[in-house]
Amino acid sequence: MPREFTRSQRMAEQLRRELAEIVRDEIKDPRLGFVSFTEVRMSRDLSHAVVYCSFLENEKQDESMEILNRAAGFIRREIGKRIRARIVPTIKFVVDDSASRGAVMDELIREAREKDRLSEHDDVDMEGRGTDEGQGDNTQDGPLTDK
Repeated sequence: MPREFTRSQRMAEQLRRELAEIVRDEIKDPRLGFVSFTEVRMSRDLSHAVVYCSFLENEKQDESMEILNRAAGFIRREIGKRIRARIVPTIKFVVDDSASRGAVMDELIREAREKDRLSEHDDVDMEGRGTDEGQGDNTQDGPLTDK
């Protein structure tokens, strides 16, 4: 029977939960804004972890990343106290910009749909006008013949 999740996936999820608790309860730096850990990617040997973070306040993003990366040693030590693992991974924090990229994509889709709606509206107007007398569509009922 195959396993649902790999060991690295289970470890990544546990690490993400522990990181959230440690940052919420242990790190007392007031400059650190509201941070959310969106994803943790583990190496296969569980010795390295890349933690993707998103921030509520984008103005404080760079400063908050600096605070987290400076506190990585402390956070690693706290994780070592909380989980039972032979190796406690080294942690690297990275900004997760998927939310902002998603917002840009949503805006592009909205603009494209609006353009389609407007061009569809214009096409309906053009078709609904009809033709003036004497400016027919020049089609004949029978085959074209040279006379």
